Amino acid sequence: MSFWAGAFRHHRREASHASRRLYAQVELAHTFVDFGAAICFLVGSIMFFFDSWTFTATWFFTIGSVLFCVKPTLRLWREVKLYRMGKTDELADRAE
Repeated sequence: MSFWAGAFRHHRREASHASRRLYAQVELAHTFVDFGAAICFLVGSIMFFFDSWTFTATWFFTIGSVLFCVKPTLRLWREVKLYRMGKTDELADRAE
């Protein structure tokens, strides 16, 4: 099965203790990144009310945008790891 056909399958999350732990860790990281992005956008928005803070506000928006890019990257990384964890189990079964 190719990666794209096997990725993002719910059963991979529940396959083992290690996969459940990985899933939970990435979800936690995703949540922290989400809050970080939201806080950056909120602070940046407030800073834009004052002309003297415009430059700093722009940096807050840039950081918030980078954090929003990290979110799907975390999810894709998690799915690659889960996919590989499943493949390792299949290889171990074939070796026996």
